[in-house]
Amino acid sequence: MVKHPEVLAIIPARGGSKGIPRKNIRKFAGYPLIAYSIRAALDAETVTRVIVSTDDEEIAAVAREWGAETPFLRPAEFAEDTTTDLPVFEHALQWLGVNEDYHPDAVIQLRPTSPIRPRTLVDDAVRMLLDHPEADSVRGIVSAGQNPHKMWRLDPGTGHMIPLLTVAGIAEPYNSPRQILPPVYWQTGHIDVIRPATILEKASMSGEVILPIVVDARFTVDIDNPMDWGKAEWLVWNAGLEMVDPAKRRRPLPEQVRLVVMDFDGTLTDNRVWVDLNGHEMVAANRGDGWGIKRLKAQGVEFIVISSEVNAVVEARCRKLGIQAVHGVLEKPEVLQAYLGEHQIPAEQVVFLGNDINDVPCFPLVGCAVVVADAEPEAQREADLVLTRNGGHGAARELCDMILNKMSERR
Repeated sequence: MVKHPEVLAIIPARGGSKGIPRKNIRKFAGYPLIAYSIRAALDAETVTRVIVSTDDEEIAAVAREWGAETPFLRPAEFAEDTTTDLPVFEHALQWLGVNEDYHPDAVIQLRPTSPIRPRTLVDDAVRMLLDHPEADSVRGIVSAGQNPHKMWRLDPGTGHMIPLLTVAGIAEPYNSPRQILPPVYWQTGHIDVIRPATILEKASMSGEVILPIVVDARFTVDIDNPMDWGKAEWLVWNAGLEMVDPAKRRRPLPEQVRLVVMDFDGTLTDNRVWVDLNGHEMVAANRGDGWGIKRLKAQGVEFIVISSEVNAVVEARCRKLGIQAVHGVLEKPEVLQAYLGEHQIPAEQVVFLGNDINDVPCFPLVGCAVVVADAEPEAQREADLVLTRNGGHGAARELCDMILNKMSERR
């Protein structure tokens, strides 16, 4: 009987992040950031066990919800700002060996801050290490965006510039074309695969013999601050990468949009309602949404609101916006399919904007399903795109601007 290698994935996730507080469980493109690394491990054929090493009970609970184990909480001394990877992995392997007599053949590190990974990366890296017994580890790298042969140091005494690197046979590499310089690579946080003996016996996270697994530079993400966060989310929504994703395969906004279908409460409003003594209701709407809709209508895009709410305020607001409203709807998918058929609008040219679970059945019927930032978790999990603005606070305007920008790019 063939014994399959025991491959342990460890995802380090301490609770004390300073640059982005609670970043490991903050929603990234609709899902907790840590869920992307957990999913990458769970989806891999070669991985036999997935553990999150954390000092934080809340992170541990989220990790378990997404399918990882948390057999221990990491001691506080291994969760400081200055803690390196080595003591974290030494602790995990030693704890598992002592408490469970568990000794894996290979250990994977998947950093949550590099959530955008090619789908086969984990398996490719593991197999590379297993196929090369001489190697201590495999490390993910990308082609360097900046060439160190064109970098400088400053002499502390004179202030003069000194080349950082020299190249045999090239007198002045800093003045040379990039094409003739040696290729250089940048290590990323996508993946490390290490032999346990390298960690426990050599006290190293890499060892001496390190094999490269080259990752497409388009996947390069290292989230350290809020600006990194926004750029990385843009890649998930717009770059069309074949990446590991906790969601189903996300569909981008259509190249051509003919119709935007919207829910009303929680989408064009903030989901609150004011009721007076006589039972009359009022809601709050965002003027920016109206301006976005007006601009998109001017480009020939149609709008319709399909709402389950039976309320004159729905009709009144839609009349002000100049868009059709169908309200008091129990079965939204039936109304949507009938409308598309009647007006001969292809589903792939339709965008749906919603916020709640009763919108979800409409998602498969359109080309792209979008939800507001404060949508119900069930709706977020099924959506193709989660906006950054809440319902009633400019979410519709955000979507309209995104569609307009895509139109401009096509011209």
